[in-house]
Amino acid sequence: MHHNRTFTIRQLTKEFEVTARTLRFYEDEGLIAPERRGQTRIYSGRDRARITLILRGRRVGFSLAEIREILDLYDQHHDRGVAQTLHARKKFEEQLHKLERQKVDIEESLGELHRAIAAIDQAMAEGVPTAPSVEAHRIEQHHPHRHAAE
Repeated sequence: MHHNRTFTIRQLTKEFEVTARTLRFYEDEGLIAPERRGQTRIYSGRDRARITLILRGRRVGFSLAEIREILDLYDQHHDRGVAQTLHARKKFEEQLHKLERQKVDIEESLGELHRAIAAIDQAMAEGVPTAPSVEAHRIEQHHPHRHAAE
């Protein structure tokens, strides 16, 4: 494991494919705390593990505040990460449901756009140009509930 090893900013930026500015930002936000030797930052295995969690959290749509909450739990509880793991699981499940709802909305929007393009193409092929507002009205007739929820 990497817990006793140290890392330079260059090693971590290369490994995680992030910029040094990104790592400094996470440091400024208090998410990681590298040692300083002069102007050089020395990252611990703990910092590396936290960077892994931060980037994973960002990839799935968590805010930095949500990531901080999960990381802080690990620091506050000395239960070998059980509280952090349970809290993270709950947050992951909430994010999963949020993304699934967004996916449904996106799929509905894609369907509407495909239908609009097909209707415009058909009208153009028939020599009857349609204005976008006319096409929007057609979509609204097919899906009147879409705007009511927005």
